[in-house]
Amino acid sequence: MNKYAKAIVAALTAGLGAYGTAVADGSVTAQEWVGVAVAVLAGLGLVWAVPNQPAPAPYEPEHSE
Repeated sequence: MNKYAKAIVAALTAGLGAYGTAVADGSVTAQEWVGVAVAVLAGLGLVWAVPNQPAPAPYEPEHSE
């Protein structure tokens, strides 16, 4: 999987959420566009900065002798 996919999805989700709030009154002002941009950058940057957990070790059953 693309290593940037999680950050891109987070940025789109944050941006669309901010845009949905901004357009609720029928228009989007310059200040609201700045809010959308900040939400996109925050979603992108914060999610990208947090590393994924390492993959768990494969299961190996114990051998009894």
